[in-house]
Amino acid sequence: MLLVLLLIGFVLPTTSDAQIFEDAKEFFTFYPNAKAVEKDSTLYPSKFIAAPVISFSPETDFAFGIGAKYLFKFAGSGEETRVSNMPITFQYTLNNQYFLYSGFEIFTNQEKFVITGNILFQNYPRLYYGIGRNTEESAEEVYEYNQLLVEPIFLKQMFHRYLFLGGGLRYNHIYETKVEEDGLIAQNMRDGFDGSTSVGLEVAALYDDRDVILNASEGWYVEFTHGEYGEFLGGTNKFHLTRLDVRHFFKVSEKNDDVLAFQFLGRTVRDDLPFSEYSFFGSSEIMRGYREGRFVDRDLVAAQMEFRKNFKNTRLGAVAFVGTGSVFNNIADFQFGALKPNYGFGVRYKIDKTENLNLRLDWGFGRGTNEIYLGIAEAF
Repeated sequence: MLLVLLLIGFVLPTTSDAQIFEDAKEFFTFYPNAKAVEKDSTLYPSKFIAAPVISFSPETDFAFGIGAKYLFKFAGSGEETRVSNMPITFQYTLNNQYFLYSGFEIFTNQEKFVITGNILFQNYPRLYYGIGRNTEESAEEVYEYNQLLVEPIFLKQMFHRYLFLGGGLRYNHIYETKVEEDGLIAQNMRDGFDGSTSVGLEVAALYDDRDVILNASEGWYVEFTHGEYGEFLGGTNKFHLTRLDVRHFFKVSEKNDDVLAFQFLGRTVRDDLPFSEYSFFGSSEIMRGYREGRFVDRDLVAAQMEFRKNFKNTRLGAVAFVGTGSVFNNIADFQFGALKPNYGFGVRYKIDKTENLNLRLDWGFGRGTNEIYLGIAEAF
């Protein structure tokens, strides 16, 4: 089970304790444009909120790093423009492994354009159990690799205030792989197990009318991408990758701002996909309770529901979540009886009231497994 410790405590909302927390939060908060805001009060005060993180897992040993959020608006943006969000995570382990990640959503002035995407650079192990939804826990082995993933998507506001259309490029390079001798990967030698480069052009559509990006209480988020991958720009495989992410949020209690949140996630890959492009089941965002990659196949569907309870006049909150999902080789193989359950609960501590930004600690349970997750901002 993954153990994650963050060097920030939960405190009672007394006046003195609240001030202690504010002082501690300010120590980890930086304001890149503070001088410019002093001269021009119409500018949004950008924030870089960081916190030290220590984690441990059997495959990595102890890891040390920083989790952070960069929140900003471009000059000239007012209340009509939502806050841009760039999370940044960096960790380094005692096994000389590293992990650097940023998933971003950037709004230009008046939200005429949106730039979303991911940047990932890592040398990190992945646990592998075989292909399919019925693999055994006893088949576990470690697959190590280096990865560089860059995926910028550029979208333009079109036809509707919250509808954005566009496209982008996805580059996923896997190299310097290491597999266990006589293990499943070495025996099967699936295409790309010893490295691959995926290069694809994507078309994308986004509908996003959430009230707050980091912790929405109302609105819809619907993202669709379809990529055609080929042997241009160094690509090693030809295949198609389609993804759909649908989320909905609404308040169930105006008094305490309690929220009910839903998400559906679908991913399908066709043709000559390399090993790195299979769909991996489980993560800190969806199907919490399963290690990422516990089940692997070409296609994935998953759904979750989360109740978010806020305690009035405090920074504390709590969540309860339940979900289900599975992987399969083809849509014809989908069976409701094969869906795997997950459920769990968590606590929240609001580290920034202005941005409604929470520190989250979740304990997720799957079928015969459980995991602990800690991070900044909600799972979805």
